[in-house]
Amino acid sequence: MERSSSVVKLAASLVCLIMVKLAPWMASAALVQRKFTIGTQNETRLCSTQTIVTVNGQFPGPTIEVREGDNLVVEVHNNGPYNVTIHWHGVKQLKSCWAEGPAYITQCHITPENKFTYNFIITGQEGTLWWHAHISYLRATVHGALVIKPRAGKTYPYPKPDAEFPIILGEWWNANVEDVIAEAIATGERPPESDADTINSQPGDFFPCSKNDTSRISVASGKSYLLRIVNAAMNHASFFKIAQHNMTVVAVDAVYTKPYTTDVLLIQPGNTMDVLITADQQPGRYYIGTRVYESATVGVKFSEIPATAILEYKGNTNASEPLLPNFPPFNDTASAFKFSAALRSRTPCVAQTVDEEMFITEGAGLVDCTARSCPESGVRSVGSFNNISFVDSQISILQAYYNGTDGVFTRDFPNIPPQKFNYTGYVPHALRYPELGTKVKVLKFNSTVQVVFQNTNISAMINHPIHLHGHDFYLVGQGFGNYNPQTANFNLDNPQMLNTVGVPTGGWAAIRFVANNPGVWFVHCHFESHSAFGFAMAFLTENGPADSDKLPAPPSDLPKC
Repeated sequence: MERSSSVVKLAASLVCLIMVKLAPWMASAALVQRKFTIGTQNETRLCSTQTIVTVNGQFPGPTIEVREGDNLVVEVHNNGPYNVTIHWHGVKQLKSCWAEGPAYITQCHITPENKFTYNFIITGQEGTLWWHAHISYLRATVHGALVIKPRAGKTYPYPKPDAEFPIILGEWWNANVEDVIAEAIATGERPPESDADTINSQPGDFFPCSKNDTSRISVASGKSYLLRIVNAAMNHASFFKIAQHNMTVVAVDAVYTKPYTTDVLLIQPGNTMDVLITADQQPGRYYIGTRVYESATVGVKFSEIPATAILEYKGNTNASEPLLPNFPPFNDTASAFKFSAALRSRTPCVAQTVDEEMFITEGAGLVDCTARSCPESGVRSVGSFNNISFVDSQISILQAYYNGTDGVFTRDFPNIPPQKFNYTGYVPHALRYPELGTKVKVLKFNSTVQVVFQNTNISAMINHPIHLHGHDFYLVGQGFGNYNPQTANFNLDNPQMLNTVGVPTGGWAAIRFVANNPGVWFVHCHFESHSAFGFAMAFLTENGPADSDKLPAPPSDLPKC
């Protein structure tokens, strides 16, 4: 007898769960060891010389190449002037939560003149991820690509390119970034926007004192190339284009996609994209460009000048200026949504039922100033989930959980907001003043979780990139207006898997994931100016029943608070 499609889907979901559970015990392919030395150096951009924090004297930092299954060991020596941690953005960290990296969530910071070794296995992921500092504003310059290639003997599920290039999008301030965020926190005011976007740390031809250092990529006619794009920008999403060249998306967040060909990408901060291009145009010089996508209609200042690199054909004798892409308008939410909605997983494996459902509102707000310097208004800005603004603990939450230390966090993060209201319309005055707290949501081991993130009009409606640490998730639905479970369209057949999702301005996004790994997992807006102001929460996944499903002991060199 032929089984119904629902039974088939359920069986497929069970197979997915079994494969995920077994993955940590697969033999690793190799031991890959690296050393990171945190230090400072002077760098000049936009006619301004700043002292920045770097890794191994590089900006961006070194690209790490591994194969799926490898055991990566990175010894981090902090020779710089600030406390630091390193987060391995998008790595699932199966049973290696101690190596996750966010300060005060899974570890205390590495103080100057001290070190810590991150040790974890890359399991079930291929493509591009990245690493970055996860404390204060150091991510602005402390970041780099993590390239995960298939195991030896395996190939890409798309035609092998003739060459590969990392492209890291970022931002530059004509100021010390630690001073920028320190002043913002002290005054309660939003930190100033950067002075320029960058491609591989360079602003490009349209900024002062920059043209001679513009990044360049050399290609040969008829050849194909894989661009590994990382959006390391601090506070905005980006449109990305190459003049007169199409791009085919083949992976997002180290998950293969069904090939999707387009002339423009929308990349949220935190997202990575692998795209194929063919050098099929008239030999010449073409701008690679990125420009801000800013969904806020008022109150946000940013540079509308695109950052540029140059794609130049080998043997080209044309001395004319490169052609510039035609970018969408900076606030083109329709184009941003169209791109996000077009992505599909190559081999989806979506749970058809869920064990835990959450509805989380997101937005900004205000709190009275008491313990900090205050602006004349007497209030400061904060971010919040379900009207709770996250407060950093004095020791890491993971450490407190493992040791049974009381008073560090509470386990009462709510499944729904405290009050139902017209989320994209009028906001009651009381909800503009969120509660302060260090609250986590407890998840049962191996439970399937669905979270609907609802954008709200608390302060202003804008696109928020929400990053879930330690997990990939399926983006099963998204739309505009207030989420309505009776009318919302979900895709449970082939949704894209991500680790960072842009919640549409004035809209919602629904995700599903399996809580198959014990530990504490941060959830936050990847706009650093929002995360620093409490736009965050955390999941605490309990130990499973078997010894192999329990959080292992911390490493002996775990930093002490």
